[in-house]
Amino acid sequence: MPDFSDEAEVTHEAKRRLRVELLARRRALPAARRAEAAASVRAALVDLVRRLRPARMTAYVPVGSEPGGPELPEALRAALPPDAELLLPVLREDLDLDLDWAAYPGPGCLVAAGRGLREPAGPRLGCSAVADAQLVVVPALAVDRGGRRLGRGGGSYDRALARVGGTALTVALLHDGELLKHLPAEPHDRPVRAVVAPATGLRTLAAGPVSAPALPLDEPGSDDAPLALE
Repeated sequence: MPDFSDEAEVTHEAKRRLRVELLARRRALPAARRAEAAASVRAALVDLVRRLRPARMTAYVPVGSEPGGPELPEALRAALPPDAELLLPVLREDLDLDLDWAAYPGPGCLVAAGRGLREPAGPRLGCSAVADAQLVVVPALAVDRGGRRLGRGGGSYDRALARVGGTALTVALLHDGELLKHLPAEPHDRPVRAVVAPATGLRTLAAGPVSAPALPLDEPGSDDAPLALE
C-alpha cells in the first residue's frame, strides 16, 4: 500500500533531487574519462568473477553514462567458467516494470528494447530466475555505507533484489564519488552488499554477511562525502 505520509513525501523528494544532481554529474563526464572508468569497472568485475566462479550470475547492459560500458556483458561472459550462465534483465512493461531474465550467449543476442535498453532476445526464464544467482550485478546512481542503493525510481531492481538468495553477493556499479555516507531510503528499498567504482575497485559494505572468498573490506575514503540536498 502506498505511503502518503509527510515523511514519505519528504524522502521521495530528497531522492528525486539527488537523482537529478547525480545524473547531471554523470552526463558532464568527458568521453575519455567515461571510457577509462568503464575499463576500470570491467577489470574489477572480471577479477571478482574469476575468483568466485559463480554457476549463475546476473548483470545488465550499461547505457549512456552508466559505469561499465556496453562491453560489460561480453567481458563477464568471457570470465565465467565454460558451463556457467550469465543472465541479463528483460524489462516487463506489462508487469509494473518488473524484471524477467534471459541468458546471454554472446553480443549477437542483444536487441534494442524500450527506454533505450538492450536486452537478450532468447527465451524468458521468469522473474524468479535471479533467485539462483550467486553473483548479482546491478546499476545504481549512488550507494551509501549501509548498502542502501539509489536507482532511477522505477523499483525494478528492488523487486529483483528481493528475490535474491541470502548468500548471493549483490554488487552495484558506481562512478567515483557516488559512494555516500547516507542516502534517503524507503521501506521497499533493497540494499546491496558491495560496490565497484573505478578508483577503489571492489568494496564491501555493511548490508550483511557475504559468502565469498577473501573479499576486501576497504577503509573509508574521500569518496564517502555526502551530496548536499540543497
